Amino acid sequence: MRERIKDIIIESIQMKEELLRSRVTQIKEISDIVIDALKKGGKVMVFGNGGSASDSQHIAAELVGRFKKDRSALPAIALTTNTSIITAIANDYGYEAVFAKQVEALGQKNDVAIGISTSGKAKNVAAGIKQAKKMSIKTVALTGGDGGDLAKLADVSILVPSPVTARIQEAHITIGHIICELAEEALSQK
Repeated sequence: MRERIKDIIIESIQMKEELLRSRVTQIKEISDIVIDALKKGGKVMVFGNGGSASDSQHIAAELVGRFKKDRSALPAIALTTNTSIITAIANDYGYEAVFAKQVEALGQKNDVAIGISTSGKAKNVAAGIKQAKKMSIKTVALTGGDGGDLAKLADVSILVPSPVTARIQEAHITIGHIICELAEEALSQK
């Protein structure tokens, strides 16, 4: 079991080394989009399913609360938290519409929509990104593997080059933390 634990940790480290080698430009581009949106009075809307829903909530919490230092709250919302909205939309329109309808209701000029899907194949995440694009809202996708349809839809996509869901999720939260730290640094009053 000790060797298996070491193998898992090594695999995680290798994934982060790959992010360092090949995804820094996209992470910077996404950070710039988020910072620009927040500077212009927009908000960050984040959404995904399962573990990606948790990551959405985590990222939104870091922006609204604090990441590393006390500062004014940054406007962000995870579209994964209101069970009444999610279940009403799913019941009335189908689960595929749960994020698109929320983006339609809450999205405004200068916002950014971040869709998270480890496979890039989540139809409801893709529908949320499509709705944001219809509204001229900047879009970002965090995916894995080949990125699925989602990677092709967003203005900027990061495909974590792994077939392993756990490694993709670990990379997504690392990317999320980087974005939050850079946004906090850029938007904190000195």
